[in-house]
Amino acid sequence: MRKRNFLLAAGACVATLSLTVGSALADPSGTPTFRDLAGSGSDTTQGVMNGLSNVVTINGTKVIGSYDAATTPNQTMSTKSTAACTNITRPSGSGAGINALVASQQAGDGCLQFARSSANDAASRAGQNLTYIPFAVDALTYATRIGTSVPKSLTVAQLTSIYNCQIASIQPMLPQFGSGTRRFFLQSLGFTDAADFTSQAGHTCIKQTDANGNPLLENTGNLLTAANQIEPYSIPKFIAQSSREEADVHGFTVLGEINTVVPLAMNSGQTMSRDVYNVVPNSQIGAGTETNQVFVGPSSLVCQNTDTIKRFGFGTNPNCGSTAIQTP
Repeated sequence: MRKRNFLLAAGACVATLSLTVGSALADPSGTPTFRDLAGSGSDTTQGVMNGLSNVVTINGTKVIGSYDAATTPNQTMSTKSTAACTNITRPSGSGAGINALVASQQAGDGCLQFARSSANDAASRAGQNLTYIPFAVDALTYATRIGTSVPKSLTVAQLTSIYNCQIASIQPMLPQFGSGTRRFFLQSLGFTDAADFTSQAGHTCIKQTDANGNPLLENTGNLLTAANQIEPYSIPKFIAQSSREEADVHGFTVLGEINTVVPLAMNSGQTMSRDVYNVVPNSQIGAGTETNQVFVGPSSLVCQNTDTIKRFGFGTNPNCGSTAIQTP
């Protein structure tokens, strides 16, 4: 596992109550509302991409239209002024965002130009002609409620036992299928994130729906309602929520340590660190395109905005802008 430096805000450990589970979707606004490069997908990176969308301009015009992940079923979004791009299905999670991008490219409707992804699933997307461009570094840990009965520090082996339903006193939880956070967390514990993972023998104790039967949203701490519950959580996402850089939905949650590494301090040893990506069509990465100018290479407009990336709790990525990860 590669280790990276994280610039993590010290004040982020103060937990405050969020009054609602959901929040208003922070879609593009102002002029122009419909922007040249529209995308959706990962909840983990939507805050930092919203921040970047407000500072990245070409000739004084904002060009990134980053649409928040769906928070309830059947939500829609409008990414262009055309009929084909009005009230289209809003993706929730990395996998759904990439699927929507591929569908848009295949339809030739121009509705989507990129997808946010907190996972590299390029190996499973042969034939989809995609480039996974890293732009920041994230890390996962686990979240519990204040006053929890769950230990404040766990090893990877102990977490694996919990998600194998071997510790009856702890209720493991997972976010929705298609979530990059879900996929990476399970892989870090040595599991395969098959579609039927939670129905397999030894995993049926895992909770993955809320009180209304809807899939659990990732990085949404106020969905933890009992002292024995535990869920994976992005450390930068927790920081940005706590500092109100984005909607604060961490509720009464606190972060635990994995392998004794403190989750809210500058360090180079986070156990579950990962690159996060903007996924674009291979055909759009060449010189002269807006995709190239915004996303490709260390001098791209996204990669040059390191202050914004750090402000949302993420680490800078030494491979920012690389186009090495491509599907045929």
